[in-house]
Amino acid sequence: MSTPEPGFLDSLAAESDQVFFSFSIPEQRLTYLNPAFERVWQQTRQSVASSPEALLKAVHPEDQAHVREIFQDLLQGKIIPDVEFRIRLRGGTEKWVCVWPRILEDHSAVVGLASDITDQKRYNDTLKKFSDKKNSILNILSHDLAGPLGMIHSLSQMLGDGKEEDAREIIGIIEKSSRQGMQLIQDFIKQEFLESSEVKLIKRRVDLAQAIRECMEEYRQTQGMTGKNFRFHASPEKVYLEVDDTKLMQVVNNLLSNALKFTPDGGQITVSLEEREDSVLVTVADTGVGIPEKYHHTLFDKFTRARRPGIKGEPSVGLGMSIIRTIVEWHGGSIRFESEENKGTTFFIELPKG
Repeated sequence: MSTPEPGFLDSLAAESDQVFFSFSIPEQRLTYLNPAFERVWQQTRQSVASSPEALLKAVHPEDQAHVREIFQDLLQGKIIPDVEFRIRLRGGTEKWVCVWPRILEDHSAVVGLASDITDQKRYNDTLKKFSDKKNSILNILSHDLAGPLGMIHSLSQMLGDGKEEDAREIIGIIEKSSRQGMQLIQDFIKQEFLESSEVKLIKRRVDLAQAIRECMEEYRQTQGMTGKNFRFHASPEKVYLEVDDTKLMQVVNNLLSNALKFTPDGGQITVSLEEREDSVLVTVADTGVGIPEKYHHTLFDKFTRARRPGIKGEPSVGLGMSIIRTIVEWHGGSIRFESEENKGTTFFIELPKG
């Protein structure tokens, strides 16, 4: 196979929507940028050719430290799969870009390409918001319907002991329908959770505080319906982390679902986010009935004996806690809990920054 002529490659790069670049490390300057740079960054190539700092100034202030850190990692020979960050354009608008950088073997230059992923990010964020809303609605639906259906089930069993054949037949139908309804709700939630947990991790840099804040807002809007009080606290207000936010929010939603089932009306469910030096700590706490001590050592086991119905008769998914631990460990993190009967439960999820 013959090697393409340089002119052909230049022509290809000139027509591409992706940004091709080359940065000379000894000279500390950009030695090549194709025309796509001007369309994405909305700056001329000449304006940044001899002043790389002008490029960094265009990076969103909250992402500049991250970009500097990635560049240092490159210089140390680390392989960087891709980097997502925001840039600010003239007029204050923002764009998301994804950069695939590589350092040459002789460490003479950093080369790579960049793409405008703004539309993709907005699309994914919109999907995620609807997914979070769907998950919270499913959990609330399960919580609100399981109680009444469980009551119908219990009453039908009591009345079924009567002697009148017609009444027993009708009550038998009620019992069967209520049982099927409860099982349908739980099977739907269980299947949705299991399917999403089996998909490969797709990590991206996200504001975890904002993701959890949006999730909690969905629950907070239902306080009058669920009878629970929801609280969220983040320190600081923005916490950026490389995670698969879809799966991680499945973990948070599952813990919130459990808290709903085991917290009496009037109780409080609190999610907190704390940024530490090398990790981020997520806590989900409730003022519920707690977990009996005899189940503490087996809670995260698959098909654990710790599975039990909620205080309003909501059935347990059973596999949830095992999958939660697996997803957290996929992120290189750890999960533990503290619980005391009649005093509540707190789960601690610690995720590494690196």
